[in-house]
Amino acid sequence: MNGLGRWLVVACAVLCLGAASDPRERLNDPAQEARARALFKDVRCLVCQNESIDASNAELAQDLRAIVRQEVAQGRTDAEVRQFLTDRYGEYVLLKPRFSWANAALWLFPLLVVLAGAALLISRWRTPPMEAELTPEEAAALARLSEDPGQGRGSAS
Repeated sequence: MNGLGRWLVVACAVLCLGAASDPRERLNDPAQEARARALFKDVRCLVCQNESIDASNAELAQDLRAIVRQEVAQGRTDAEVRQFLTDRYGEYVLLKPRFSWANAALWLFPLLVVLAGAALLISRWRTPPMEAELTPEEAAALARLSEDPGQGRGSAS
């Protein structure tokens, strides 16, 4: 392993140690702590947005972990903790939102738009193009050209 690779490994190790939770934050009951840590994986860090509060080092994630631990310590069920968080921060706080018709519409609307666009393209592809009607002047010019094909070519007599 070259020098740069060693530095990367050391940097990753230091960052992982920094991400470890403070033992003072942990709950005394191992079963409650395990429940809280399982819930951490389902709650979105509102700062990082694509990480759970379990993986995030943001201050808000630390605050959310403290709230979850506090709720678990008070004897709330997992569903009650999730409900408390969604009441306070909205459904976006959950990494896996619950099923609702609003969420289904949000996910299905882009698919419906794509299907409608494909149907429109297919319908236009199958219908023959409309031929434009000639104006009276164009029809007269075409009739003159049809009667004497040699006259419009500029032939010398």
